[in-house]
Amino acid sequence: MTHEDLTAGELRILAAVERERSFSAAAIRLGLTQSAVSYAVRAAERKIGMVLFQRGRNGARPTAAGTAAVGHARRILRLMDVMRAEAHAASTGETTGNIKVAAFRSAAFHLLPMVLARFARRYPKVTVDVRIVQEIGRGIAGEVLEGRADLGIVTFPSRVAGLVGRDLFAEPYVLAYPAGHPDPRSLPMIDWHENCSVETKRWLDRQAWIPPSDIQVEDDGVVLSMVGYGLGSAIVPRLTLVDAPPKVAMEELDAAPPIRRVGYVTTSEMANSAVVRELVGELRAHCAKRFAAVG
Repeated sequence: MTHEDLTAGELRILAAVERERSFSAAAIRLGLTQSAVSYAVRAAERKIGMVLFQRGRNGARPTAAGTAAVGHARRILRLMDVMRAEAHAASTGETTGNIKVAAFRSAAFHLLPMVLARFARRYPKVTVDVRIVQEIGRGIAGEVLEGRADLGIVTFPSRVAGLVGRDLFAEPYVLAYPAGHPDPRSLPMIDWHENCSVETKRWLDRQAWIPPSDIQVEDDGVVLSMVGYGLGSAIVPRLTLVDAPPKVAMEELDAAPPIRRVGYVTTSEMANSAVVRELVGELRAHCAKRFAAVG
């Protein structure tokens, strides 16, 4: 029995329909007719043998099979881009292309700029797109797995089947509080959503002095702003406090504080891309100089 492969055009249409949640919007985005998009999706479903989208008055929603298929579609399309760029580099000696990076806020603000500046000096014709993604749920690793990013700066554990990566550095959590406050541990606690390790959760559960969170936010930058205005204290990773406003002070938690482990993930295919390898090399070299080694 032979299997008919999907075309690159069909892969692009699947990705566009999933992104737009609509056949007509995908058609407009790609400069096609709606009938051409519908035909391509039906052809892809026939070739794969699964329904990929549920159609209805509210648009097109990917099924579980569709979500999996579109993730692979994006990754294949990215590999086609890499193939063209690396063939060009092999022929001309000129490295071009684009890398998509997903990172949590403090890494995007305080880690990546110096790394990307060095990388840009070596590869001036390679563009790097950086997108801030909340590190909750599937988080950044999910973005890489689904083909929306080539490289992710993540908090571990982010072990996801199909991805490769390693730790870059470890940093302690600290207490951020309004500067000058005489008893910061008596203040209300401001909490923020992030993936954290089981060990960190256990440490937090053991601390009788930590009150229930009165304020919950989704970004550690917002946490610092609230702390600076005296609304409470917060337990945050040390990287969050780089360039913190003067109104925010820091206190070590204890002799054995919880630790956040930061690393990178990518797909096994993109790990073999020359430019991704070079960017990872710059990232590792910078972290080795600036941060504590991972034990």
